[in-house]
Amino acid sequence: MIISFLVALLILWLFREFVSKRRQYPPGPIPIPFVGNIIPMIWEAPGYECFRRWTKKYGDVYTFWLGPTPYIMIGSYESMKETFVKDGDTYTDKLQMPFTEKFRGGKFGIIETSGHFWSTHRRFAISTLRDFGLGKDLMQQKILLEVEETFRVLDEGLGEEQDVPNVVYNAVANVINQIIFGYRFDESKQGEFQKLKDLIDIQEKSFLSFKLCIQAFAPEIGNWLPGKSLDDIITEKREDYYSFFYSQIDNHRRKINFDTDEVEDYAEAYLKEQLRQEEKEEMELFSDQQLANMCFDLWMAGLTTTNTTLTWTIAYVMNYPEVQEKIHVELDKVIGRDRFVTMANKNSLPYINAVINESQRCVNLLPLNLFHATTKDTVINGYEVKKGTGVIAQISTVMLNENIFPDPYCFNPDRFIDEDGKLKKVDELIPFSIGKRQCLGEGLARMELFLFIANFFNRYKASPSSEGPPSLKKVEMVGVFPRKFKAVLAKRRG
Repeated sequence: MIISFLVALLILWLFREFVSKRRQYPPGPIPIPFVGNIIPMIWEAPGYECFRRWTKKYGDVYTFWLGPTPYIMIGSYESMKETFVKDGDTYTDKLQMPFTEKFRGGKFGIIETSGHFWSTHRRFAISTLRDFGLGKDLMQQKILLEVEETFRVLDEGLGEEQDVPNVVYNAVANVINQIIFGYRFDESKQGEFQKLKDLIDIQEKSFLSFKLCIQAFAPEIGNWLPGKSLDDIITEKREDYYSFFYSQIDNHRRKINFDTDEVEDYAEAYLKEQLRQEEKEEMELFSDQQLANMCFDLWMAGLTTTNTTLTWTIAYVMNYPEVQEKIHVELDKVIGRDRFVTMANKNSLPYINAVINESQRCVNLLPLNLFHATTKDTVINGYEVKKGTGVIAQISTVMLNENIFPDPYCFNPDRFIDEDGKLKKVDELIPFSIGKRQCLGEGLARMELFLFIANFFNRYKASPSSEGPPSLKKVEMVGVFPRKFKAVLAKRRG
């Protein structure tokens, strides 16, 4: 009798897991109980090949399960326009993972927040960046300062094998730190910079483990696996990260002249806005904890994504000598003398822009895009979707769509050049995502990519080290990380 009862319960449970709970969502791959569909994502590095396969099998709208949680995946550009663009307000909320809330100490920052709190801080960040130079000559000067410093370091090792990615990393870190805190990591601050670099390196390496990948998305299973847990990582590293940001906030508060509206960096602008809010008796919207988390978001996003794209771009060009030759021919024709390439030259360098476009497409930084959530009940592809349901704009699938980009795994900048030799606009190139939560640092990233890549290849010819060209294999478990390689540089000009 007991056995029959247990068998009946098992049958009911299996029916719920494999049939009943999936009926209200678009069809998709069958989830494994407790784990969902994350195993194919982890096994197929760097994590996006399974989404291409599922899009072909189930269509451009299907359901993907992270542990017990369903997410509606949007896998085509057309469907993304219908949802995230034409009905953008419905998809502006964000589902926060439990471990990120614990790391942040609550719902703070801009990447992990929703509603009025998120929109207020996004608007403030965008307006602040614009006010002190984003898209203007002042920002270009800050970036070119780091380009010049990069040249100084690399010139010391001409003809020898050099760790080019490490020099690029330092330059990108200096750019974002100037924007947030108003200073660069000069010789006197190398210890501080190295500590932050070590923290980021540890974070990247930690999430290469099978346990942490499982635990992040299916904690019920991941908690039982052997090895260091997410809680261990959070406990160890949270204090190191935030002690840096809080010390910067305290230093800024002591030095700021609150009697002037002029600002030198984001932290100063925030603290002045905080005072204005407090004068109106609003004490929570612009808190120190929110500022620390905003600094964390801006610093990490402004460093890791740009650095990863830059190192991969150099790696791609070094693997395709004919591409480097075309770059040099265009630069010789357009620039023609010993000077920096500036944003004023951007429209005159279509091939450089095509190389950057193709690098961003091939790098495809986000195997799994951000977890949006619906702000109200809606309908997606004929299915009624409740408020708070997770929806993901799976941009990796779009940028690997062979109907738009034939032979998608081949690095081919010419796909962005038209028959007249001009840069061709391709709407499906969406490395900064799409909709109202599109990357707020897109303008800065585009400027950095152009100025670094154009000036680097204008000054140098990059040749492989004794180890050969940089590897283009994405071997990490889930994610795309910066390339690590050495190169031999020969100066072309300057």
